[in-house]
Amino acid sequence: MSEAPPTNSELDRFRDQADSFIRDLDEEYYLHFAGLKETLDVEQVYERYEELTKLETAQRLKGAPTELWRFACEGFLGNLTREHQARLAKAEAELEATVDGEQVPYRMLRVAMSNEPDRDKRKRLEEARLRLLDEHLNPIYLDAVQIDQEAVRRLFAPNDAAPNYYELYKGFGFRLDEVAAECQEVLDETERLWEREGDKLFRSRLGIGLDEARPWDVVRLFRAPELDKLYPNDQMLPALEHTLTDLGIDLRSQENVHLDLDSRPSKSPRAFCAPIDVPGKVMLVIQPIGGKDDWEALFHEAGHTEHYANTSGDLPMEARRLGDMAVTEGWAMLMQHLVTEPAWLNRRLDVPRVEELAHDGAVSLLYFVRRYAAKLLYEIEFFQAENVPSMRGRYAEILGDSLKLPVNPESYLDDIDGSFYVTGYLRSWAFEAQLREFLRSELGNDWFAKRDAGDLLRELWSLGQGPTADQLLKDVTGAKLEMASVAERIREGLL
Repeated sequence: MSEAPPTNSELDRFRDQADSFIRDLDEEYYLHFAGLKETLDVEQVYERYEELTKLETAQRLKGAPTELWRFACEGFLGNLTREHQARLAKAEAELEATVDGEQVPYRMLRVAMSNEPDRDKRKRLEEARLRLLDEHLNPIYLDAVQIDQEAVRRLFAPNDAAPNYYELYKGFGFRLDEVAAECQEVLDETERLWEREGDKLFRSRLGIGLDEARPWDVVRLFRAPELDKLYPNDQMLPALEHTLTDLGIDLRSQENVHLDLDSRPSKSPRAFCAPIDVPGKVMLVIQPIGGKDDWEALFHEAGHTEHYANTSGDLPMEARRLGDMAVTEGWAMLMQHLVTEPAWLNRRLDVPRVEELAHDGAVSLLYFVRRYAAKLLYEIEFFQAENVPSMRGRYAEILGDSLKLPVNPESYLDDIDGSFYVTGYLRSWAFEAQLREFLRSELGNDWFAKRDAGDLLRELWSLGQGPTADQLLKDVTGAKLEMASVAERIREGLL
């Protein structure tokens, strides 16, 4: 490409190609991680769109709208490690562990742990998982990271000081240091709260204190099988359908929405939404393991699904596909948290002690907010480190200090979502907390049963990813997005 800035027609052509590229990638990810296709053939997808992922394309788009420049940079980096993505997916799909004479697929080890009442067996399952991770997957992750480190430098001008992934994303407008400072305040402010509430939850569910808890206990803690009878599988989908109906949405008549709830051995245990066409074809995928986890996963992904399915098709590609991921994560959190909302429980499920379930939801949120706050602090260090393997110990140190329990150092690479997506999760919790408070003040605690709420949500969903979460919240409520609001929401649930 020439050094002249791209014309409007060239940018429009880039948008069209990028839209097709993301569609093909999302379809490939869906088929593989839904367990419908053995291999993840992303390399062929990248080959079809080679022009999009060239270094020259990224460099030339630096003066274009930020989301297009960011997409081009991420495409350049992703192309260099496309083989690694395929190798990781293949290994995850094929690896198995033998535990107590039983063969368990790698992707099902966490699920097996969460459903295993015997603590010693959970430990053996986790040890087997970590051996496979460290021996087969971490070398691939490490190689990919080191390729990224070198490649990122090529995106900077020769005289730029210390170019790295962290500086790149600050250039994209990510407020990494500001959000990290807010997260540190939340960690400091909620430390004793987690020590008290976390200890109580571990003792009540597993009969051990927080100081005795280990990683193989955490998945069992949040699996909470004793709550299964309160969250029966056969009522899960009807509850979602009725909730959406109250908001004026008929899930069954949405021809652009497809639910994939079937259990398959090679299906990823991590629920996901695949917006193959926005808004034309949106897949909602979960791997059922039973109980409250499934309900939260279904409602979370339904938030993503309705957001993408209601996005205006007239928006430019970057507003439909890219943008601030805290927005779509915020809609997912708004739906997910209904599952432990007292007013919603009283309306949708015939369960006793709804306040206890709200308390449980608040402790869970406290754990995950602290975990992701620590992840952001770790990732900021990680992406500035020259010696990546040295971060193995820092991962365990930073997250262990936040959670007050040992953390597996082997996960120092696989616990990182690319593109600083961690900030999307963190800011989505603040977005949800503040928007929920606005909806309750305007429409009452049962806002989720009001057509007016549904009308407002569809109007906001139609904007896609155009506005940032900060802009959206300010436009709707007049408030500034603040991480402190999450701590306030947690305390309310603990009362």
